[in-house]
Amino acid sequence: MRAPPSPRISRPAMYHRWDRITFLHWRYPPEVIGSMLPAGLEVETFDGSAWVGLTPFLMREVRAPLVPALPWLSRFPETNVRTYVRDGRGRTGIWFLSLDAARLPAVLAARATYALPYYWSRMSVRVDGERVGYRCRRRWPGPAGVRCDVDVRLGPPLTEEERDPLAHFLTARYRLFTRIGGRLATAEVAHPDWPLQHVEPLRVDQDLLVGAGLPAPEGSPLAHASPGVPVRVGLWHR
Repeated sequence: MRAPPSPRISRPAMYHRWDRITFLHWRYPPEVIGSMLPAGLEVETFDGSAWVGLTPFLMREVRAPLVPALPWLSRFPETNVRTYVRDGRGRTGIWFLSLDAARLPAVLAARATYALPYYWSRMSVRVDGERVGYRCRRRWPGPAGVRCDVDVRLGPPLTEEERDPLAHFLTARYRLFTRIGGRLATAEVAHPDWPLQHVEPLRVDQDLLVGAGLPAPEGSPLAHASPGVPVRVGLWHR
């Protein structure tokens, strides 16, 4: 099964690279997730379950069009809590429950322009051979102290047969939804197919999901990883 095609964004609002990303996913009852969504969105399920993802990664080369990437401001860790939805027109995408980032200017800009629930956090991404460690301690807005400690061991790339429908469902996402001025809005995100690889979670100690209003996840997460992709983010529209 092939992933849905990435959109073509001729006039992006932002350029990014999303590197050293780990996708950790848990099943949730659809009614639990549905109760957290705004009017106009419904849960998109797979195998009868809603899915919630925890995705720590390293943001790099962040810049606006015609502006160079700045060394400190354009490179920082980020960790997202997200779920999968569709709107009344049948368009599928991501609904973010929280986004933690290590640069306060980026947090303020994303809150002001896309109305996304960003938080300023103390964070790091450390790579030691095939091991990657992600750390996050929330600073603002409160409550402070919400955390995420994840350690993983990277494995070989997925074969084409291993890139199954569920892997595509969880990772091939090219649209985000938000609410701006009390109304539903959306923006497209363009990037190549994720080069997915196996990954073994060694430690997952986090309360970001509970901090986002979810019940604590049950069981071990389904895990994928990727070295990363270049990204174009489009302007939001109603």
